[in-house]
Amino acid sequence: MVHVHRTITVRTPAQTVVGYLRDFAHAESWDPGTVSCTRTDTGPIAVGSRWHNVSEFRGKKTELTYRLDRLEPDRIVFVGSNKTATSTDDLTISEADGTTTVSYHATIEFHGLAKLADPFLKRQFEKMGDELVPAMKATLEAL
Repeated sequence: MVHVHRTITVRTPAQTVVGYLRDFAHAESWDPGTVSCTRTDTGPIAVGSRWHNVSEFRGKKTELTYRLDRLEPDRIVFVGSNKTATSTDDLTISEADGTTTVSYHATIEFHGLAKLADPFLKRQFEKMGDELVPAMKATLEAL
């Protein structure tokens, strides 16, 4: 299992940040690994909403189906899966002194033989986390 944690602080109100981040289709703007992300259901975004995500990792495209697993005023959790892995994006949002902080936790659990790659892939996921920080900051600051 691979864990990545990053913290992003912006001067955008928390309510605006949550309103934006709860639509996982916006990952195209803030997640450098996301090639495309399309909502696959209709209606208001709520727990259970789903997206088809195409990401590029180590030069290969991978597809996951993401589900909004938790939606609260200060926390959003998406869980994506395919036959190789389950990816959880857990975002906690807090506001203080005119700034909003997003605490981003990603957990990737590989299945089957892919589990053997855990130790080798951690560095690549850490690099992606480093790339996510300026992308998410710029996106959220522009709201």
